[in-house]
Amino acid sequence: MLTLAAGGSAQLMRLTRTTMLEAIRQDFMRTAKAKGCTPACMVWKHALKNALLPVLTVMGTSFGSILGGAVICETVFAIPGLGNYILTAIRSKDIPVVMSSTVFLSAFFCLVMVVVDILYAVIDPRIREKVVK
Repeated sequence: MLTLAAGGSAQLMRLTRTTMLEAIRQDFMRTAKAKGCTPACMVWKHALKNALLPVLTVMGTSFGSILGGAVICETVFAIPGLGNYILTAIRSKDIPVVMSSTVFLSAFFCLVMVVVDILYAVIDPRIREKVVK
């Protein structure tokens, strides 16, 4: 898990920092401060919700890279798993296994992207309003 997560974690942290700094500079943060919100409330309740949308997008799309990286990690570290099974099927030219595993992984990736889209509506009320109307 560490091997797979280490590659994208620096990019994700940098993106989170950038979007948080951008969200803190917005007008609604000034309004929240004028309403009497504490700095912790401003960051957690207002800024983080707006900063999470791009981060969530990158997390969802990088999930495909993690799936591909799992095949390499399982091969390098000799871990029995789906990635190792797919690689063995490719080497032995077992076409039905390769096709079914590809369909399974792509369906799983599509499911993750649907969950990301649902989380958009949970995080941002503006998106939730557009869905309802």
